[in-house]
Amino acid sequence: MLGLGLVMPATARSTRASRVHKLHHKHLRRHIHIPRMLPTIIPMAREGYATLLRGRASWYGRRFQGRRTTSGERFNRHEYTCAHKTLPFGTRLRVTNLTNGATVVVRVTDRGPFRHERIIDLAEVAARPLGIVDAGAATVVAEVVDSTTPLGIADTPENLAALRAGDPNPEAPFTAYLLPEVPAVSVALAAMPASPATAAKAPQFVVQAGTFIDAQHARAMQARILTIDPALPAEVLTVTVDGRAANRVVVGQLASWLAAETVRRNLQLWGIAGLVCQVPTGQAAADPDKPVLAVATSLK
Repeated sequence: MLGLGLVMPATARSTRASRVHKLHHKHLRRHIHIPRMLPTIIPMAREGYATLLRGRASWYGRRFQGRRTTSGERFNRHEYTCAHKTLPFGTRLRVTNLTNGATVVVRVTDRGPFRHERIIDLAEVAARPLGIVDAGAATVVAEVVDSTTPLGIADTPENLAALRAGDPNPEAPFTAYLLPEVPAVSVALAAMPASPATAAKAPQFVVQAGTFIDAQHARAMQARILTIDPALPAEVLTVTVDGRAANRVVVGQLASWLAAETVRRNLQLWGIAGLVCQVPTGQAAADPDKPVLAVATSLK
């Protein structure tokens, strides 16, 4: 008994020491992630260059509603605001989801996020059109824009491909870089109407708003779209799906993917889920008034 009495306290001390040892190592493992939470070094702004940040974006909403942000403002999940680690309060960012091209303009009012290699936290109303509320997080590119830029949903940047190509370190989890701005002359040339030869080769795009077996349902969808915007070229086409005749509601043809994507997103705001499709070039040139959508290429 005396021997047990001497052994048991030693065992207890050993157990406590082991527990402290485990907690100590758990504490160290948790701090291994600190370097990932350090703010991205943003290059100094230069005239003629756009400041861009690329990385993961997350969102916050109801849980933080009404709380005071680092800037002193009250957080409102229904306002187009965001949190960033270092950018000055009031800075406006044009944030684009690189997966679907959806874009919003937000204003920095808070500090964060400080986890999981994320570069920006968006208020719920800003994260929803980007698809981040459903996904939880997404890879975005954020461009610092002028303070007069309107907040809210915006058009996909026309130079989105250039923004991606300008990333100096695409394999890194996040980065910040400068990109030369497109000269105004180039923008003006791009806006000039194309020659007939060029137009014949240019791909055409449409927005598929639904496919229905019942023609009456298709016409009802067409009428709903025209009620939203009578100028939209909405029509009902007869197509073959899985060997069966069907009625497809389309809006088009549109000259560019950007124009079609803008229409799709505007319809989405009214509860109409659409899909941007490209009409094969040969068919678009042969008969621009009747797109053959049975073989259209889906763009996502």
